[in-house]
Amino acid sequence: MDYSKSGGPKRRSTAPKHGEHKVQEPKGKEPPKEALLARMKAAAQAKAAK
Repeated sequence: MDYSKSGGPKRRSTAPKHGEHKVQEPKGKEPPKEALLARMKAAAQAKAAK
């Protein structure tokens, strides 16, 4: 049985009807993983020094 035809209310879409939400801002390149690890290690050493 097709319950979609039984008269229940249809759910409203939460996305706006205009296309502005679809436009993505240009993103820069991701920094290398080594830079992230270096920052994390420096933060851990600074925390340990306190």
